[in-house]
Amino acid sequence: MIQAFGLTSNPRKAHPPAVNDVSFEAHAGRVTALLGAPRAGKTTALRLMLELQQGRGITHFRGRPLHRIAHPSREVGVLLGDVPGHPARSVRGHLRMLCAAAGVPARRADEVLEAVDLVGLREERLGTLSRGMDRRLGLACVLLPDPHTLVLDAPVEGLSAREARWLHGMLRVHAAQGGTVLFTTADPKEAARNADRVVTLEKGRLVADQEAVEFARTRLRARVAVRTPHAARLAALLAKEARTDRRSVEIVREEGNRLSVYGSTTADIGDVAFRHGILVHRLADEVGDMGPGAGTRPHDGERPVDGPELPGWPKPAHETPAGGQEQSQGSPEGVRLRPGRGLSVLRRQRADHESPLVTEAPDDPEVPLAVGAPSAATSPDLPGTPPAEDAPAPADGHPLESDAHTTGGPEPAAPTPGAEPPTPSPAQTPEATPTSAGPTGPATGRVPTARPGAGPSRRGTGSLSPGALSPLPPPISVRSTPSPLHPLRYELRRATGIGTGFLTCGVVLVVSAVTAVLLARIGHTPQARLFAAWPREAPLPPAALGAGLLGALAFGDEFRHPALAADRGSVPRRLGLLTAKLLVSGATALMLAFLTVGCDAEVLYVVYGRELAKVPADWLALSASWFGLVVGCAWAGVLAAGVFRSTTAGLAAVLAVPVVVVPVVQKMVGGPAVRTAAGLPVRMREVFLLQWPFGGERYLAVVARVLVQPVGGALTLSLTALLCAYLLTTLRSRVR
Repeated sequence: MIQAFGLTSNPRKAHPPAVNDVSFEAHAGRVTALLGAPRAGKTTALRLMLELQQGRGITHFRGRPLHRIAHPSREVGVLLGDVPGHPARSVRGHLRMLCAAAGVPARRADEVLEAVDLVGLREERLGTLSRGMDRRLGLACVLLPDPHTLVLDAPVEGLSAREARWLHGMLRVHAAQGGTVLFTTADPKEAARNADRVVTLEKGRLVADQEAVEFARTRLRARVAVRTPHAARLAALLAKEARTDRRSVEIVREEGNRLSVYGSTTADIGDVAFRHGILVHRLADEVGDMGPGAGTRPHDGERPVDGPELPGWPKPAHETPAGGQEQSQGSPEGVRLRPGRGLSVLRRQRADHESPLVTEAPDDPEVPLAVGAPSAATSPDLPGTPPAEDAPAPADGHPLESDAHTTGGPEPAAPTPGAEPPTPSPAQTPEATPTSAGPTGPATGRVPTARPGAGPSRRGTGSLSPGALSPLPPPISVRSTPSPLHPLRYELRRATGIGTGFLTCGVVLVVSAVTAVLLARIGHTPQARLFAAWPREAPLPPAALGAGLLGALAFGDEFRHPALAADRGSVPRRLGLLTAKLLVSGATALMLAFLTVGCDAEVLYVVYGRELAKVPADWLALSASWFGLVVGCAWAGVLAAGVFRSTTAGLAAVLAVPVVVVPVVQKMVGGPAVRTAAGLPVRMREVFLLQWPFGGERYLAVVARVLVQPVGGALTLSLTALLCAYLLTTLRSRVR
């Protein structure tokens, strides 16, 4: 379950806080809707709960705050917007990459693809997906670690009615299996249709916390849905009858032959239609504007063919209207979570999985209409089940207090647009409302908070004394995203999941071969530069530039498409992730350097013969210098992009080494030297009493020769400076 206490955002300048002292609960096995108009504070409340925004308050997910959960993605699945993956990455590749980040097997990607019905689009690129398919992919990303709690911000915004029904059906099944679901919406009818409990925000404050049935009855307009081939005639007769009786009746002509009548009853409309001989195909009471077909029930036999009947599944209708009901086309798929099995596909014939809020008019007009299906949380074998009404009183004899909306008292009135929210009575204020005795107690939605000046608490209510808590809730600190659980596997799948790396390597090989041929034709170019395709006028060879670009993309793409931290928009600066990126980029640079020299030598042999393809005498030192240059450029791109959070900055840092740093190093060492470091390997052996095996002095001399070169020394200094800057930014973010 979710327990939010005193959520308050930080005010900006003279503006009041977007969220002010919001407290509520979302129980396991139930779907909770956070309702509010635009700019009411819904998204801010979610961000405060998920510790994505600084403020005050505390939120417990099954009794623990988010920063104390070892693997938050396995406990809370978050969907706050579109999938921020690379547009060139395939759907399956994106999910496999996130599997490595979440520490789950790669086969989990195929399971969730089947669950969200994206198997046919698994090779599609993310940039080509429609909004409905993108939202399905977002839900698949959320379900990868099999979390207990789902938190979604406006999940059906911009979706078609069919996609919205499918998505809410998925959420309903997740809750039916014992999970907790919390979503935000600005549509009260959507909240009434698909939620078990509705928490209403207005101007950043909590104004109502009700069961969905009660919310629909007290805060939505009741209407009568009529379907008849003589809609215009019946509308005129109803308007005439209302004028005669001096009653206020509103008649709205819907699409087709449907009418929505506000201010009348099914009995009055049926009487008018009977007296004038008008054929009526449908006559039903509805709560709010449910849309066409919202109150239809599935026919007998329309049951999930896999698994037992779910709590809250609509029962078969024994009576149908005179005109019959329209059956939905197709058979969409839902998802049912099983312990130990992850996701399993659940097939059904019904398109709308949500609990209906409309019931056909019974024969007796005095019988009250049933609004809302039984919730999954009312099942005795699910957590969060409310106790029975005849539960025994506390031992001290004092009855427990409860809100007016839970005891049948006066219902809260619907807020008028533009008016201030009504002042609650002392019995309805959060200070006077007791909380539940435990995490599985009744969901009153009111959390007591101690404030200065609060009255004494009653015995047996569980209220806290004024001095028991601080007047202000604890501050919320924004923490960085944890590193991927398998960083090396994640980086390999990230690098190979798109064609940018392969395309860059191909372009580098072609440009290097052409440049080598042109340099050999012009002449006056040393053989080592021919193999590297490095003109004297160019700051770096094509292979070094390509390696630097690939290194910069390793971190630049993370900041541009933050798949690791979609809700934060940043990348976790962890040493494990940095090590994985350095290893992968270094291996790629080594392969690129080797292929470049091999291709250039082969092309020179084919075009000009064996003379230009001879191996130089000092090949060992030249090879070390070459590989060190290419790998150093790749690492410089990785570190610079990680520090400056940009691919362009990473590539600019690579170019700055020969253009800016090398001249500075040359000026520093260009003067006459009084002493040299000749014989350094021999003296190190004498000092440390080391016997270098297999001619180790030779390799050490090669390394020293590389470092004393202007480019080698400049690159070493640049890498050291960038690594220190990266470590400093990492430590600073952790301190914050």
